[in-house]
Amino acid sequence: MKIRIILGFLILLIVFTLPAFAESLISVETDANSYKEGETIVISGKVSTIITGTPVTMQIFGQDNLVDIAQITVAEDGNYSHTVRAEGPLWSKAGEYTIRVSFGEGNIAETQFTFSPKTETSETKTFEVDAGNHGTFDVEYSIEGGTVKNMLVDEDIFALIVMIESTDDGSISLEIPRYALDAKKQDETDDIFIIIIDGIEAPYQETITDSNSRVITINFEQGDSDIEIIGTTIIPEFGTIAMMILAIGIITTIFVTKNKFQMHI
Repeated sequence: MKIRIILGFLILLIVFTLPAFAESLISVETDANSYKEGETIVISGKVSTIITGTPVTMQIFGQDNLVDIAQITVAEDGNYSHTVRAEGPLWSKAGEYTIRVSFGEGNIAETQFTFSPKTETSETKTFEVDAGNHGTFDVEYSIEGGTVKNMLVDEDIFALIVMIESTDDGSISLEIPRYALDAKKQDETDDIFIIIIDGIEAPYQETITDSNSRVITINFEQGDSDIEIIGTTIIPEFGTIAMMILAIGIITTIFVTKNKFQMHI
């Protein structure tokens, strides 16, 4: 009985002690979560146990490619700091980058940040969307990392489908006319759009909103092709032209009816 109690105590001691041994002796962080090309990245951290003469080895990876490496001296209080300029031929692609630091044997820590390279100012273009029997409407857009091949309306799901050819990770900004496509709650306040890229829901940013249009920006990855922007209202059954024809028809009917009434008098 005593042996079982001792064994049980030893097992509990091992279980609760293992995490302490597995815990890394080093930490790492950056001064921001995202950086643009040319900005300075401040990397800092601390080692809990100083090993004399042992520096911190730092590596930065972008899309699994090594873009920077350095050895950093640890201060007497265990703190370390290093700055990196986010520029150069290896800093070419937008996306998530990983900083990995190691200290001594088996002590590793990582942190991530997003990086955006400089791009040429994209030209704003206009695409005339064919809405079938409802005529057409214009969507102004600008795109980086690809080209727009087509835009079309899917009335069944209240969506504008944007077909692109993406040559790189990039983004597209669209100025969507409210009369053509919108997302509204029951109280008529603005609701969010649902964005589907090649069957996967994706986030977006809304930069400008007024009574006539909504400007949204959607990030995409290289190889993406179909972007669905789903709202709650799509271009109405009677477009502007149809409403004008209907109004003319009503006026004509009233005029004819009035003349017939006068003739019977």
